[in-house]
Amino acid sequence: MATVDDVREIALALPGVTERVGGHTGEPSSRLPSGQIAWVRGPSKVDLRQLADLGVPWPDGPVLGVRVESLEEKAALLATGADGLFSVPHFDGYPGLLVQLDAIERDRLAEIIADAWLARAPVLVAKQWLAERGLD
Repeated sequence: MATVDDVREIALALPGVTERVGGHTGEPSSRLPSGQIAWVRGPSKVDLRQLADLGVPWPDGPVLGVRVESLEEKAALLATGADGLFSVPHFDGYPGLLVQLDAIERDRLAEIIADAWLARAPVLVAKQWLAERGLD
């Protein structure tokens, strides 16, 4: 099980990531100058209504929104049926998905956040980071 503190530790260890707390939710978000990569997200009234229409409850515990590279990557991740990964109608057409922190292991969360960072990081910084880890 992962926590919001795990999110902070993982994200802030990535080059250029800063945290912003506030906005309309008062929750933390991890971002690069090019935009958010991960943010704590509660359900909106619209989310709750749409999920109720589908007969699906909003999960208990903290939920993280994460940016993904593309709609294809989002579909592939969701198709795995992995515990803790889901989407809501509000995210239709948006390259992002939701992660139920209570249902995901920290190591898997670290992979997801790193991929979100790679989707937004400057190309040369991302290449260097991957090379340092033998992932290029």
